[in-house]
Amino acid sequence: MNILEKLVIASRESPLAMWQAEHIRDKLKELYPQCEVSILGMTTQGDQILDKTLSKIGGKGLFIKELEVALQEERADLAVHSIKDVPMELPEGFVLAAIGERANPFDAFVSNRYSRLEDLPEGAVVGTSSLRREAQLRARFPHLQIRPLRGNVQTRLAKLDNGDYDAIILAAAGLERLGLNERIRNILPPSDSLPAAGQGALGIEIAAHRTDLVEVLLPLNHPKTAACVTAERALARALGGSCQVPLAAYCTADEQGLLTLSGLVGHPDGSHTLTAQAQAPAVYADALGRAVAKQLENDGAKELIEAVLAESC
Repeated sequence: MNILEKLVIASRESPLAMWQAEHIRDKLKELYPQCEVSILGMTTQGDQILDKTLSKIGGKGLFIKELEVALQEERADLAVHSIKDVPMELPEGFVLAAIGERANPFDAFVSNRYSRLEDLPEGAVVGTSSLRREAQLRARFPHLQIRPLRGNVQTRLAKLDNGDYDAIILAAAGLERLGLNERIRNILPPSDSLPAAGQGALGIEIAAHRTDLVEVLLPLNHPKTAACVTAERALARALGGSCQVPLAAYCTADEQGLLTLSGLVGHPDGSHTLTAQAQAPAVYADALGRAVAKQLENDGAKELIEAVLAESC
């Protein structure tokens, strides 16, 4: 294998994104000590527009578009993303070269006054940036007020500390990666908040023509996580998953490589929720995702999604 002398990682400049890029940089330096690895920090549209929900401004792709331009123009060799922020359909000319070992895949309950969702009184205000979380919270806890919450992790925590919210829901992995474990009051079980496709995993994106990088990045790929994420993303892709629709997908793998995939589609107001689950060996990860999507379709998922999209237009 021909190891490159220099690699540049494109990353958003938020503290969490930089932690992720530095994490991959350090792993690459460990693997290839002779290679100089640097980070190109960038601000994306998703970071700049904070007064609107993602579903109103074009979705999570706004967090990676500028990074992909850097890859295309060869100002960077690879980009590091939270997989849950990566659109289900990558633009032509880009591929995911590796998916790292998954960290905590669940959502975290964060509050200065309450220990659990169950402790929140009627009318308490909960902040979240995610329609997926909102739909599940409304279905399970209809007495709560769910309000939008944007910004990086520190910005969201500051809004909680300022008293704008009684509690907020964040991805546990982000808090743990930033050393903010003490802010987590409770980890939400999948029965309360089924995770987003790919939640907790990091993905490495490259330009498709950079075949020289495939073998270089292969040691960073975690096969079990990659199989689970493949199933989750296949489910979301089959249902046209976007941040405009409350959609969850979470897959686990046992020691024998048997995957168990759970999927959920809901209405943002919590009035209607569909769930499905199936199992398959890891080699059939993509087919498993499509099979669970088909189960959801048979139960009315397409009609529910169409209704949600019509209401959001």
